[in-house]
Amino acid sequence: MPAQRDGPASGSADALDTDDAPLAAELADRDAVGLVAVGDRFDDDIRWLTRFSGPDRDYAFVATPASDADPDTNEGTDGVHATLCAPALFDEQARREFPGDAVRVDDQGDPAGVRAAAALADRGVESGTVLVPRGIPHDAAVYLERAGYEVASTDAVARARETKTDAEVGRLRRVQRAAIRGIARAEAILAEATVDPDADDGAGAVRWNGGVLSTERLRRQVNEVLAAHGVRDAGNTVIGAGATAADLHYTGTDVIRPGETVLLDVSPRGPDGYYGDVTRTFAVDPDGGWERRAYLAVEAAREAALEEVAAGVPASTVHEEAAAELAAHGFRVDSPEVGFTHSTGHGVGISLHEGPSLGGDDELAAGNVVTIEPGVYDPEEGGVRLEDLIVVTADGFEFLGEYPFSLVPRDRE
Repeated sequence: MPAQRDGPASGSADALDTDDAPLAAELADRDAVGLVAVGDRFDDDIRWLTRFSGPDRDYAFVATPASDADPDTNEGTDGVHATLCAPALFDEQARREFPGDAVRVDDQGDPAGVRAAAALADRGVESGTVLVPRGIPHDAAVYLERAGYEVASTDAVARARETKTDAEVGRLRRVQRAAIRGIARAEAILAEATVDPDADDGAGAVRWNGGVLSTERLRRQVNEVLAAHGVRDAGNTVIGAGATAADLHYTGTDVIRPGETVLLDVSPRGPDGYYGDVTRTFAVDPDGGWERRAYLAVEAAREAALEEVAAGVPASTVHEEAAAELAAHGFRVDSPEVGFTHSTGHGVGISLHEGPSLGGDDELAAGNVVTIEPGVYDPEEGGVRLEDLIVVTADGFEFLGEYPFSLVPRDRE
């Protein structure tokens, strides 16, 4: 079969597809007879391999070299024959969603590893090396070994996921646009808010719509917008204020106070499993101190990082340029708690965090979708991060969605 499998809506420019060529190459390079992945709908590797969205119990994906499995019809040596081993209750859904060659339905309730071994035998593969992702359930690996196969781990699936097809980029773009609408709602609320210096026993607070504005109230407003645009927050709407803005993944409740940074990191998931990821930082009635200096430094670091992005550039170069810019502005880049404490970005796809990492040495490739998100943090002052999602191209990059920058929130409607 050809190297690329088209989804159920084959022929549509919007159809999800999966590039089998990296899997076929790995099988050939490792002299392996097949590749097996086992997991449920929460396993991102098997979700990507199968495009199958259920069930919440283990099922299996089996790939064998197409040239070995079907020599009469194979047009080349770069494809795989792909089989989905699905529970009987999900037969119709599996046949509707799986873009591969065969669906093997189990009526006996056998473990997924047993079904995978049977699928290999169905293809005439009775022995040899079978490649599995490193996270395969232990019992599935044992069942394959008991069936006479030698099991060896591979990261080929994770590597293949790093390069997105046009249809995948389209899914990511849609979710990113919804995430940006969530940011817009938050900025509008902060722009409408007023300062109450006497609230909370004189500590001061930001008020909106008749009450004190907290990170949780703001989060609910953002999540309502996400839901209205067909994506779910997936527990990833991170909003911190003041000291909690220095917490990279704060999802608790904190009062928003005047002058403090309010960091909003919105990372929803779309119906096909793909994520968006965007961050903006605001401050209601800032005094022009630390928060202003940090914001200007992060803006400069973002621009420095983007200037380096292109296919063939080592990912670490992007990070190093952002770090150098922040250091030039007087912020630490070598501390786990204060200053620039994380990589400049990471891959985004069916997982919110996947390869490539901008802290690594691998070269960027056209089709990589990564975040650019420099930030600086100080638990005594707050946190500032600015994040966008881009797709790497041969000579640069494209934004998957854009939103303006401003430390002071504005009503943009």
